Amino acid sequence: MKRLAFAPAARADLMSIGRYIAEDDPARAESFVAELESKARQAAERPLSFAAREDLAPGLRAAIHGRYVLFFRDLAHEVRVVRVLHGARDLGQIFRV
Repeated sequence: MKRLAFAPAARADLMSIGRYIAEDDPARAESFVAELESKARQAAERPLSFAAREDLAPGLRAAIHGRYVLFFRDLAHEVRVVRVLHGARDLGQIFRV
């Protein structure tokens, strides 16, 4: 398995998601962020099994968990999660397509 890394923006996304969910259910916030991190580990184990999102950025792939999408790149020695976003967001605007 390649090394798993999170870009600063992806770490900030996870923290923001956790804070938002914690407003209603702190225990669920913790477990949901853990689920997202587990999905990221799955991406590191088999990155090519996830959909390519070249329409948003070169080399970008997406792993879906519920209504959230983990965007990552499969690099030479690591899988780097670049963003974790709600699927309803304007992805073209975020990735400046």
